[in-house]
Formats: sequence, C-alpha cells, structure tokens
Amino acid sequence: MGTIRKRIILDGLIETPDHPCEYRDEIWTILLRKRPTKAAARYINLIHKGPSPVYAKIKNDTFRTLASDMEFKQRVPEEALIRVLNAYAWHTMAENSENPGYVQGMNVLAALFLYVCKSESESLWLFRTFIQKRCPTYIRSNLDGVHIGVKLLDLCLENIDKPLYKHLRKRGLTAKIYGFASLMTFSACTPPLTEALALWDFYFAQGFHMNILCIVAQLVMIRDQLIKSATPNKLLRTLPPLQSRTLIGLTISFVPRLPDDLFKLLVRHTNDDSIQKYLS
Repeated sequence: MGTIRKRIILDGLIETPDHPCEYRDEIWTILLRKRPTKAAARYINLIHKGPSPVYAKIKNDTFRTLASDMEFKQRVPEEALIRVLNAYAWHTMAENSENPGYVQGMNVLAALFLYVCKSESESLWLFRTFIQKRCPTYIRSNLDGVHIGVKLLDLCLENIDKPLYKHLRKRGLTAKIYGFASLMTFSACTPPLTEALALWDFYFAQGFHMNILCIVAQLVMIRDQLIKSATPNKLLRTLPPLQSRTLIGLTISFVPRLPDDLFKLLVRHTNDDSIQKYLS
C-alpha cells in the first residue's frame, strides 16, 4: 500500500495520451480497501427495479456530463451512466430512507468510475464505496461538505497567498463563486480528463481533502494574470486545463504552510460535517 502511494506521488501511474493506464481500477480498488463481492448479480437486481424516485433528476444531468470530452462520450454511453446512478439511488435509499439517492455533481463523480472500470457493476460498487469512505459529506442533500469546502478554500488561499486572496476578495470573488464546481466534482469538471484521472490517483493516495489545495494551486499558476487583470472574474469563469504533475507538486508544498488546526479541519471535512461549528 505504501509503495503504491509513494509511486503515485512521485511519478504517477504509467500511461501516455494514446495508452491510458489499464489497471487504474485495480489501484483504486486497493486504495479503497474494498473489493466488491457478487457485484454483477446485485447490480442486475437493482437494474430490474426500474426507474427510481430520482430518475428524472438523474436524466436531467447525465446528458451534459463531460459533454466536451469526445473520448469519454465514445467510451461511456449516457445510458450506462443513467443505469449506474439509478442503481446507486435504489441501493442507498433502501439502506437509509433519508438518503437523497442523488444530488448534483454525482453524475460527474460516477462518470470517472465508469470510464476507468471494466464493467458497470464494478463501477457502481467502487463508486458507492468511494462515496461512503471518502466523501460522505459531499453527497448530503444540502451538499454540506461542499459548502464547508468553500469556506476552507477561502481560508487556505488566505494562508498560502494573502495578496492574491485580498485581490480577489476586493472584487467580490470568493471560493463560492469560482470554486464550487471544482469542489463538488473534485476537479473532474476541468479538462482534460486524463489529467483529472491522474489527480484522482493522487487523491486516492493522499486523501480527497487535497482537492482544496489543488484548487489553490490552480489559482497560483495563473496568479500573475489574476493580479494584473482588472476583471479577474472573466479568467475564473473557466479554470485553465489541468496539469496534474505541476499541481500535485504545488499541492504538497502548500501543506507545511498551513496552520495545524486548519489542516486538521481540511482532512476531516470530507467525512465530518460537525466541523462547520469551527468555521462559523
């Protein structure tokens, strides 16, 4: 486990644009520490249940999921994404009647698992385990974890680059405005998909809380443009294409620059929404 994490942090998984990593699903499974059992049979049973109570909500989002990525569109049919999300909704609502079954942003998260995994059933159970173990606060009905992440993103930027933070704040640009989508999808909404996957490898190895520092890194990479611009809001409407190795290096370098208490909140926020009281 430690060797895998170290390799991901130092070098990333071996792949090229023409030859993506073929064992990424195995790596994610190992890092999630959960291998699904009887996944195919359980998935078929959920499919046979038909449309869930949130089916219309799911269909309203799936058609626009990673819509500009042609490789994704060729590899993952919209129908497969609908099936997986609908099956997830049935499964989680059966476990807990108060579970919303589906919230905004889950379409993008599930899409990455479908792209990486070798079957729909495998993608469903890895997606479910990921939600339960790595980011349960992010899929609450009110997106509690995302809203906490917004506050933490502002605090992290203020600690890492106070002049940039003040420049953006002065123009009314808070994390809620420029960072919400990146927080909600753990940066999977920003192309290219190959780089987003490499970032997710890093998150699986180090923790998905690191996405917040990765967003700070994206801002730092265009710092000069933002500082010089009289209208930085235009630059932040769409963050620049991801450069995973550069972002990972910057993200790791930011950790020692955060106060210990702030970093502890960062680590906890994807699993513990009680930290909200420390941010009010």
